[in-house]
Amino acid sequence: MSGMTVGSIYALIAMGFSVIYSSTHVINFAQGEFSMLGGVLMFSLVTRGHLPTWLGFIIAVLIVTAIGAGLERVAIRPMRNHSVISVIIVTIGLAIALRATAKWIWGTDPVRVTAFSSGTRVKILGAYLPPQSFWVFGFAAVAVVLVFLFFNRTLLGKGMRAAAMNPDAASLVGVSSSTSSLVAWTIAAALGSAAGIVIAPIILPSFSSGAMLGLKGFSAAVVGGLGSAPGAVVGGLVLGVLETITAGVLPTGYKDAIAFLLLILVLLVRPQGLLGRAEDVKV
Repeated sequence: MSGMTVGSIYALIAMGFSVIYSSTHVINFAQGEFSMLGGVLMFSLVTRGHLPTWLGFIIAVLIVTAIGAGLERVAIRPMRNHSVISVIIVTIGLAIALRATAKWIWGTDPVRVTAFSSGTRVKILGAYLPPQSFWVFGFAAVAVVLVFLFFNRTLLGKGMRAAAMNPDAASLVGVSSSTSSLVAWTIAAALGSAAGIVIAPIILPSFSSGAMLGLKGFSAAVVGGLGSAPGAVVGGLVLGVLETITAGVLPTGYKDAIAFLLLILVLLVRPQGLLGRAEDVKV
C-alpha cells in the first residue's frame, strides 16, 4: 500500500478518537474494535450473505453504532462520576471483550471482503493504487469535513465541546454531559465501523486487527492534535508516509515501531500535537 492509503486508514481511525475526546476528554481504546467489527460484519453480510454492498454497508454500520451506544449506556455512563483514568481503563476492558467475542464468532483467520469496485491499479506519482484506495480517500475526506462542521457549526456539536470543558456550566444552559457522551460514542462507533468497512478489502480484517489499528489511530490522533479532525488527517498521513518510507529502507518489522517513536517525539516537543492548541490549566 502507498503511504497515502495507509495514512488515510490511520486518519479514519484517529477521527473516532478525536470525536470522543472532544466531547468527554476520554480516550476510547475500543475504537479500533469498532473498525474491526465493521469489517467482519461486512464479510458476513456481503461476502457470505450475498447482500448488495450498499445494503451490507448500512446494516453493518447500524449494528456497530447500536453496539457503541449500548456500551456507552451500560459501561461508560455508570462511570461518569469516576476519574478519567478509570473510564479509560474500562474502554480497554471493552476492547478485550469485543475482541474475544469476535474471535468466538468469526474465528482466528482473516476474512476477505469484496472490493467496492473492480478495475486495474492506477499509477499515481510512481505508486500503483487499487480502486479501493480511492474509496478510502473519498470517505476520509467526507468524514473529516462532516466531523469538523458538526463540532464547529452546529449547536449540538458546540454544546458537546462545552460539556467536555465544563460540564457544570454547560448543564446550566441546557447541555447534558450524559447526552453529549452518548452522541459522541454513537458517532465514533458509526465512524469507526464505516472506516473498517472501506478498508476491509485492503487489510483483510480478523478478530485481532482492531488492536494495532487502534494503537496506530491513537498515535495519529495525538500527533495531529487530539480533538482536531483536520489534525487526525494530518497525523494519519504523516504516520502513513513515514511507515512506508521506513518499510522501504529497513526490515518490515521495524515499521510498526515508527508510530510509537513518533508519538513519543511529538509528546516531548509539542504535546498538543501539530494542529492542536495548548489548554490552559488552572492551578
